[in-house]
Amino acid sequence: MSRKIVIDPVTRIEGHGKVTVHLDDDGNVTDARLHVVEFRGYEKFIQGHPFWEAPMLMQRICGICFVSHHLGGAKVLDDMVGVGANSALGVTTTAEKIRRLGHYAQMLQSHVTAYFYLVVPEMMLGMDAAPEQRNLLGLIEADPALMRRVIMLRKWGQEVIKTVFGKRMHGISSVPGGVDKNVSVAERDRLLNGEEGLPSIGEVLDYAQDGLRLFHDFHAKNRRQVDGFANVPVLNMSLADANGNVDYYHGVLRIIDGDKNVVREFDYHDYLDHFSEAVEPWSYMKFPFLKELGREKGSVRVGPLARMNVTNSLSTPLAQEALERFHAYTDGAPNNMTLHTNWARAIEVLHAAELIEELLRDPDLQKQDLVVTPAPGAWVGEGVGVVEAPRGTLLHHYRASAEGDITFANLIVATTQNNQVLNRTVRSVAEDYLVGHGEITEAMMNAIEVGIRAFDPCLSCATHAFGQMPLIVTVLDPAGNVLNERVR
Repeated sequence: MSRKIVIDPVTRIEGHGKVTVHLDDDGNVTDARLHVVEFRGYEKFIQGHPFWEAPMLMQRICGICFVSHHLGGAKVLDDMVGVGANSALGVTTTAEKIRRLGHYAQMLQSHVTAYFYLVVPEMMLGMDAAPEQRNLLGLIEADPALMRRVIMLRKWGQEVIKTVFGKRMHGISSVPGGVDKNVSVAERDRLLNGEEGLPSIGEVLDYAQDGLRLFHDFHAKNRRQVDGFANVPVLNMSLADANGNVDYYHGVLRIIDGDKNVVREFDYHDYLDHFSEAVEPWSYMKFPFLKELGREKGSVRVGPLARMNVTNSLSTPLAQEALERFHAYTDGAPNNMTLHTNWARAIEVLHAAELIEELLRDPDLQKQDLVVTPAPGAWVGEGVGVVEAPRGTLLHHYRASAEGDITFANLIVATTQNNQVLNRTVRSVAEDYLVGHGEITEAMMNAIEVGIRAFDPCLSCATHAFGQMPLIVTVLDPAGNVLNERVR
């Protein structure tokens, strides 16, 4: 008799989703899907608002990756007023460095949250540990000293965000053509030297390596499980600089295949020439893909694992050393092992900490040249902004009327880019853990959630409408027959 297994809700992720796994009479997986069952209409209700409100409004899509949405929107505004990255002007060096400082701080604190609070419970306590133990409180009980360091590391990242944006969440900094404040000497020294209840930069760099230590120890003891868990080949995409190295704030979109050949590399302003988006009736999340390759071959992975696959090197010494070990493990080939995303995430925590230190020691942060004034007639009224959010490549695209009111908005967020590979991961784990094992246990179903959590998906960011979205109410009898249906 065929069976359908439902995991609802998927836990320890941002947003609301469920998983369905369909098994045939022999217990083989015939289908497995990640359903995004919430809908949020930011792309629609931003329309009619003044364009300069976008970075403040759109960041409220999320309480975790709000800095990425703020900066993605800010880069669009720069384009609109004629001072974008590809214009003759561009924002000032000081403004870009201040934006980058806030961006790297979010990379650090968001990754620390995802890694230690959402992923590490299975690493430290086991995939089959009781749910009431497999959580943050269980981690505190298991290793209180480590968790104190984690809390301090995350707090420090939030303090950097507060310094740049004025608040730890949903702050205000970016304006069309730059930023509204610099970083004072006192603010800089506080973050570098620490104070009671706030670590110094030296302590932060040490704490930032805890994630790598933990992963390497876990990997050494569980190599077969970690390496064999959902090995899903797919294209990898990231922003990259002229040398092919990851740039979290700006660059071209670089896509590589399984042999690390560059499949595509293009200016992100031209994304509509390269990407299309498929839809399915069972999810509010779309499926982007490269038009020329089609949905199956042209879907991409984004995020920490993709970035470490794309980049040739990292710009800071400790992170570069960690990256060399990461690349050596696959002899330089792209890494498709889903749980190695956690390895990549730990490298990026360290890289972000080192980048923040570099910027804090840069005297440009104290300069006053914060905003570029557009030339008369420079208004374009359309722009595209892309940054590498913690979860991966994030795209904002707006158009505005001559009066400055937004008439169009499109967002392609990291979790949407990962939708196809997320569904492939769900199916891969289901086939490995549910087929041929008789009774389905909670630990087996948790394995599917572990695969999803590796991507740290933000489903709240990733939900969109397509065309007219009716409200459909269906009444079924116990046998699944439709008794009545109403559509509005």
